[in-house]
Amino acid sequence: MEFYIIQTIMGLIGSVGFAILFGVYDKKLIWIALGGAAGWVVYLVCVAHGYGMFVGLFAASFFVAVLSELLARIIKTPVILMLVPMLIPEIPGGDLYYTMQHLVRGEYVQFGNFSNRVLIEAGAIALGIMLASYAAKLVRAVGMHYKNIKRKEVEV
Repeated sequence: MEFYIIQTIMGLIGSVGFAILFGVYDKKLIWIALGGAAGWVVYLVCVAHGYGMFVGLFAASFFVAVLSELLARIIKTPVILMLVPMLIPEIPGGDLYYTMQHLVRGEYVQFGNFSNRVLIEAGAIALGIMLASYAAKLVRAVGMHYKNIKRKEVEV
């Protein structure tokens, strides 16, 4: 349990660090920190319940993407400014490192195994972001359609 708390705190710190690197210094830092930590908690819960790495990363990235879409509209900031720092804890840095290490050493079987793992992780993250973005656009389109219908009813 203590290990999970430390991981969550490190995810929070990593998110804040990248937000500062991108020039975010105001109240958005708090939301980015909480979003990065919450995304990592979603990943840990999924993996702890036996869903595996792909589902965990997908769920975490989907959660973070939806959260960043909502927060961006609430605090009136670009979505990408919220999304990228919040996703930092999910980036498969260790696996990328080992992929390159095996390539440099000429260990091509291990390189292939880690490459496959990195591609699966990146695909899960990308799929979560794409589905959340699509869902946000769909909700906005339905909302606009509903407003247009109401406006036409008032005009008639």
